[in-house]
Amino acid sequence: MKQIEAIIRREKFSEVRDALHAIKVDFFSYWEVTGQGREQEGHTYRGTTYKTEFIQRRLLKIVVNDDFVDKTVETIMDVASTGEVGDGKIFVSDLRESYRIRTREKGPESIKNKEISE
Repeated sequence: MKQIEAIIRREKFSEVRDALHAIKVDFFSYWEVTGQGREQEGHTYRGTTYKTEFIQRRLLKIVVNDDFVDKTVETIMDVASTGEVGDGKIFVSDLRESYRIRTREKGPESIKNKEISE
């Protein structure tokens, strides 16, 4: 099992959410976060650059079975990318264990990400 943390542009959140639902990643958590990128110095408006110390982003936490990681990461990258500085980052970590509280299922069965039948 893996935990995927994706930091994306706020304005891309709805598209990413819908794309994740389309591949049957139906549960994840997200938070409003602020951050600062190395190459982000500010916004330009009518020829003037205004410094911005903190950039608003969304942080998504998604847990998937190992065989679903590549599809999930590729989906996020495809949809969240604008090709501009500040598109975000994705981190993938090993997850030792998970439990479904209601049924007491443990491990990969507690997640149940299934491929779409084609």
